[in-house]
Amino acid sequence: MEGAEGAVELGVPAAFVASLQPEAAATVVLPERLQRREAQRQEGVERQRQKKEAQVVKEEQSEFFVAAFAQERKAVEELIAAGQLEEATARLQGLQKLLTESVRFLPPYEVRQGQEAVARLQADLTVRRQQLQPKKKFAFRALKKEAAPGRESRPAEPAWPVVATQAPDHGAAEGEQSGPPLCGFSGVEDEELELGPPELLQRDVVLSELRGCRVRLRGNANTLRVRDCRSCTVLCGPVSTSVLVDGCSDCVLVLACQQLRTHRTRDSRFYVQVTSRAVIEDCTKVSFAPYTWSYPGIEGDFESSGLDRNRNNWNLVDDFDWLATDQPSPNWSLIPEQERISCWD
Repeated sequence: MEGAEGAVELGVPAAFVASLQPEAAATVVLPERLQRREAQRQEGVERQRQKKEAQVVKEEQSEFFVAAFAQERKAVEELIAAGQLEEATARLQGLQKLLTESVRFLPPYEVRQGQEAVARLQADLTVRRQQLQPKKKFAFRALKKEAAPGRESRPAEPAWPVVATQAPDHGAAEGEQSGPPLCGFSGVEDEELELGPPELLQRDVVLSELRGCRVRLRGNANTLRVRDCRSCTVLCGPVSTSVLVDGCSDCVLVLACQQLRTHRTRDSRFYVQVTSRAVIEDCTKVSFAPYTWSYPGIEGDFESSGLDRNRNNWNLVDDFDWLATDQPSPNWSLIPEQERISCWD
């Protein structure tokens, strides 16, 4: 302003001096714009730097996981081969825990490889346990009772079908081993099916090609495979390791397990207690809610299974067909609270 006052004193017309003021103001605003632009540029540079650092951390974590997982897997394999099954079981649970805690920074293909490796080890452990401690094959048999004097003998009730071998024209499902007969049901329509603790205890269970059935599995199974079922409800107690659902539609599955994998399944609802993140692949219209089934003795079954009841990732689902990180997968959803079933019996 001193220059303007001096110009007036020198006899320069006031109107001419006033016309110069907007240009002076513009020269003040321009540096502020440049400053804002520079600040924005610096923020962008900082974001890129942080992103690169985060990526480096993830890569380092992933490299550590791969090395640690490979070392621990080899140790479990050696323990199984040596017949040290108790220690192998404990180490395998630690391996599963390592995988579960690393899912958040691992790429999907490494998660899948880890899950498949754990499933193979679990299958090897089961086969080895059966080799070293052979169990009598289970079968439903009707016990003949002598009729009391004056009473007519009642005919024995028909036995439920139990899977003795894998269904024809079907290869072993992922994670299944070929070997001793498996426990379960196959090829049944519109029936109420049930197995209890004596039949399930640490056994591998297969439900295949069921139609319109309601299945209750009360007890602690080792693994569960549900294959090619339609319009069924499956209520299952705690499973020590993994559950695989493959090729099912219009089903309701109530499951408690360490690991849940679902393939080629549609229009189905899951009520789950799962300690790792559930995985879906080639699935559509599947939805999830927390595990809500209960029965007398379930607490003891949870204790023998080794599952942590305080840890449930029912709402954390990895879709291997949906790699976008900024948008949710359209293939799965959460069941609204008002639509969830809480009473099953």
